[in-house]
Parts: sequence; C-alpha cells; structure tokens
Amino acid sequence: MAKTVAEVMTPHPATVEADEPVSVAATLMRDHDTGAVIVNEHGRLKGIVTDRDIAVRVVAADLGPDTPVRAACSPFVEVVGSEATIEQAVRLMREHAVRRLPVVEDGRAIGVVSLGDLAVERDPDSALADISAAEGNR
Repeated sequence: MAKTVAEVMTPHPATVEADEPVSVAATLMRDHDTGAVIVNEHGRLKGIVTDRDIAVRVVAADLGPDTPVRAACSPFVEVVGSEATIEQAVRLMREHAVRRLPVVEDGRAIGVVSLGDLAVERDPDSALADISAAEGNR
C-alpha cells in the first residue's frame, strides 16, 4: 500500500501560462484527458484551472475563448509535497474542500494528486475508483 503522495500522483501535469487564453487550457484538458490544468506564471505555480472554472467564470459570464487563464483560475491553491503522506493529502482535501492537489517541489508543479488517485489506492472497490481507473472519454 502506498504511503506517500509521490506513489499515487499523476506526474508531469499539463500546464498553461496565466496570460494564455482559456482556449489553450481547454485544448490541454482535451488532449490530456483531464479536468484540470496547472496555471504557471513565468514557470512557477500560480493556480489551477478546471473545466468547471472555465464553464462558470468564462462561458457563463459570456466571456470569449481569448479570456486569459488568470481570469478563470483558482488563484489560491492548496499544494502538497511529494513526500507528504496520503493521510496529509486527504486531510488537506477535506479541510479545503478540493478534489485535486498540485504536488510541488521548489515552487514548481511536478504532479497532481486527485480524489480519484486516492480512491484507486485506498478503496479500489468503490465506484469512484472504478470511474477513475476507467478509460477516459475522448
């Protein structure tokens, strides 16, 4: 059984610079079959943008696909180190009601750990684990 975040995280997350348009983030989500992209500013972690962020903060606000990612992203993001325990990651997710945590080293995202990753590891017979382990919709 995995003990650290590094053992369950998805490495090499898709990233987008904060000044790029949300259309770039959406394309990355499609191409990487993910619902979230790390937002960087000059290569350093700035936030995270999700498909829901784009829907609510851009589409529903009647903004266009050229809207900068910084306008859609969640600027305050909880992060975790790769050597953090699974229990620490779960506690952070619960305390801050988040589904994903960027995994950082020296201010740069090296991975993402999600509720699905944790479900696959800790509760492999759950519906969430089944859904998370299934092939994505492309």
